[in-house]
Amino acid sequence: MSRLSSRPSAGALSGLVLVALLAAACAASSTPAPAGSSPAASAAEATVGTQPSSPPSAQASKPSLVPPPIGIFVTSLGQVLEVGNGRVLYVHAGDSATASTCLDACASAWPPLFIAAGTTIVAPPGARGPFGSITRPDGQVQLTYRGKPLYFWQNDKNSGDTTGQGINGFTVATP
Repeated sequence: MSRLSSRPSAGALSGLVLVALLAAACAASSTPAPAGSSPAASAAEATVGTQPSSPPSAQASKPSLVPPPIGIFVTSLGQVLEVGNGRVLYVHAGDSATASTCLDACASAWPPLFIAAGTTIVAPPGARGPFGSITRPDGQVQLTYRGKPLYFWQNDKNSGDTTGQGINGFTVATP
């Protein structure tokens, strides 16, 4: 009669280690839904990167090349596009599908949403237009939606803030 060993083989141990590492990597790359978001906003988010989003002050000073998830958020102005941390996105009336008119001091107050060249963005459910990109004069690539470059507003401090609405030709980006 043979006896079963209670010790796992070396191959089984290495397989368990691999599974544990993969599980840890997957858990580290997930992004939680923004606090205070509606169920519709959480369901409408589309993942476009795996880096956690930066706080508003960090985004204004150092652009992130991998945007957090883009979603639809319900605000007092209705449905708007937002990033995974609840920061509302804006478009500028003076911009075109090929160029941003918001440069220098304007770009300090209205930080562009930068992406890495070649990034493909999938529109969240409920969004009517495609995402794209433009290359700014400084060579950085800015995300666009329906042919308009996307920006943040430096004074939006909390999730869902829309304090930039109507300032100097900027309006919230709507789905």
